[in-house]
Amino acid sequence: MSLSRIRQDAVADMHRWHNAIKRSPGAALPRTIFATDVFSIQTMRQSLPRSIFEAVMRTIRLNEPLDPTVADAVANAVKEWAVERGATHYTHWFQPLTGLTAEKHDAFLEPDGEGGAVSELSGDQLIQGEPDASSFPSGGVRATFEARGYTAWDATSLIFIHREATNATLCIPTVFVSWTGEALDMKTPLLRSMDALSEQALRVLEILGEADGVSRVTTTLGVEQEYFLVDERFFFERPDLMICGRTLLGAAPPKDQQLEDHYFGSIPSRVLAFMSELERELYTQGVPIKTRHNEVAPGQYELAATFETANVASDHQMLTMEKIERIAPNFGLRALLHEKPFSGINGSGKHNNWSMATNTGRNLLDPRDEAHSNMTFLVFLAAVIRATHLHGDLIRAAIASAANDHRLGANEAPPAIISIYLGETLSDVISQVEGGKPQSTRQRDTLDLGARSLPQIPRHTGDRNRTSPFAFTGNKFELRAVGSSTAVAWPNTVLNTIVADSLSHLADELAKAAGAKPTAAKLKSATHAVLKRVIKEHKAVLFDGDNYSEAWREEAARRGLPNLTDTPEAIAAISRRENIAVFSKHKVLSKHELAARQEIFAEQYVNEVDIEAKTLVSMCRRLILPAALRHLSDLSEAVGSAEAVDVDSGEIRAELESFVSLAGRFRSAIVELDQAVGAKRPGDPLERAAHMRDRVIPKMNDARDLADELEHRVADDLWPIPTYRELLFIK
Repeated sequence: MSLSRIRQDAVADMHRWHNAIKRSPGAALPRTIFATDVFSIQTMRQSLPRSIFEAVMRTIRLNEPLDPTVADAVANAVKEWAVERGATHYTHWFQPLTGLTAEKHDAFLEPDGEGGAVSELSGDQLIQGEPDASSFPSGGVRATFEARGYTAWDATSLIFIHREATNATLCIPTVFVSWTGEALDMKTPLLRSMDALSEQALRVLEILGEADGVSRVTTTLGVEQEYFLVDERFFFERPDLMICGRTLLGAAPPKDQQLEDHYFGSIPSRVLAFMSELERELYTQGVPIKTRHNEVAPGQYELAATFETANVASDHQMLTMEKIERIAPNFGLRALLHEKPFSGINGSGKHNNWSMATNTGRNLLDPRDEAHSNMTFLVFLAAVIRATHLHGDLIRAAIASAANDHRLGANEAPPAIISIYLGETLSDVISQVEGGKPQSTRQRDTLDLGARSLPQIPRHTGDRNRTSPFAFTGNKFELRAVGSSTAVAWPNTVLNTIVADSLSHLADELAKAAGAKPTAAKLKSATHAVLKRVIKEHKAVLFDGDNYSEAWREEAARRGLPNLTDTPEAIAAISRRENIAVFSKHKVLSKHELAARQEIFAEQYVNEVDIEAKTLVSMCRRLILPAALRHLSDLSEAVGSAEAVDVDSGEIRAELESFVSLAGRFRSAIVELDQAVGAKRPGDPLERAAHMRDRVIPKMNDARDLADELEHRVADDLWPIPTYRELLFIK
């Protein structure tokens, strides 16, 4: 089928979708839709004996070890509940180091020994599974012939049912470890880091006299997810989108996001129908989606969830990404979660809103109205500042990927220099802390909007800084540099671990400065002294200005802040001695486990670039170059026809000669790229990653530049792939 016919059909399909949706608007969400496919706390309370329910709740809410004796009763109740809802199989659902989720389905049916079968799920099957670990990336933790791995139930993340077509599968959230107990997944270190932070936070609260009734501190997380939608017909006509998730070539259209008319605009009816179905499915699985809207780039959208405990939010993020990709085809669309699907316009991120809260409901990063006198808040804020200053390179490594390298530093994403934005009010308080005893906090005022009919609205004490990679936004920190396709477990493991380490340091310093059984006055004085010292030593990481400016890059260099501009540089920082020590000290990752992750991240980078480069070579040779040669043939024929009838063909000949030169340079670029891809590579993973960055990616850029120039000059009916014009605007 010709591309022009595909365009016509896609436009016709778009109109049919819009008309059908207008005729049959979606029904309102029923009140009972939320978490209907989740084995919720309410369901547990109703289906479990009281003693067993209370034992499970102690694990969920107090993080106590799960009592194995309750497992059989829980398993039976879960199985009965799942079978009633149509489930025939169960799976241990986990997050291996691929950055995706994994599952192996087992039927509930077991032979009864009499020629029949019964439906069973034992406590042992609930708690532990034994998948093959040999084919998942392990970074040398497991040899290929050492295949045994274990999944273990994470009882703090609720069991749910996944539905696909007519199938229903019971999903048990688990961790994934090797036979030696080393972590082979994203979630085990996250849970360990949450324990480490809780332990150190409790020490600080105890010293400050704020631990009454507090038995645990958890990290909370609210995630914003950006993504693109493209028409499915065009998706299948683009090998780069199908294989790589982004366009490897494509000239800029006359209009993209210059008018800023897509941002927060009216949501197209087909997209809105998709969003509604997506939310319905996520609601049934307990994912608390709150917000949806158009993002900046044409074809780009965003959703956001409310805050949850970090490990639950991490699970729900994986579900959200999976559902976005699964549901889009129901509406003739395909979802792109890649950080930079289209060159020249905004890419997609995943804003990681992170905070700390006690089991009594107190947000430890809430400054309240009098931040200058809120010593607990200031201590926890100082811990984040210190952690970011000492381990900014580790935060940068946690968000590094080949995909995110295309996005960081562009107009919609912060640069690679990790700094903290506090805003005017908190920056003023911090200055007071450094100068001695803080005396005041700027209070919020109101905005008079100038019309009598409009209310006076409260104004926040500080503006927002969209260029900051790590910004304080009222009662949380927003790590804006996380990529849209990233599993959030790893960046949050890093945040938890480095903040736990700084809380440990502050607890030691406070205990030493205050002494045993200090008076209130002595404790206050000691806290001021410790905070003053910490701020003075680590204020270099604080910056409220424009993070995109060249002046900031120069200033950051003077302050000694690392500027790790690409993934090979960033992931090399993982093995820095101080970073190994912080993970080992808090028992989050051993040196061996951390080295494995560094190797895996390097290999992922190499493989992603390699796949993209080979795809680009194929597209250039099999699609773009033939189209250019056909256009060249048409030009040659036009020149020959003009000269045959003795018509002045000077301008046409000039176009022909110019195009011959362009096509020749393009073919040479293809050859050079192919040679770079096939060149011998170093043996060390980090060196291989650097090789791909230095030798292959520049050749990819050269080939793309020439292909995009060809797109501007080849006849439209000869161009073999959908252009940005169709991809971005047919919705």
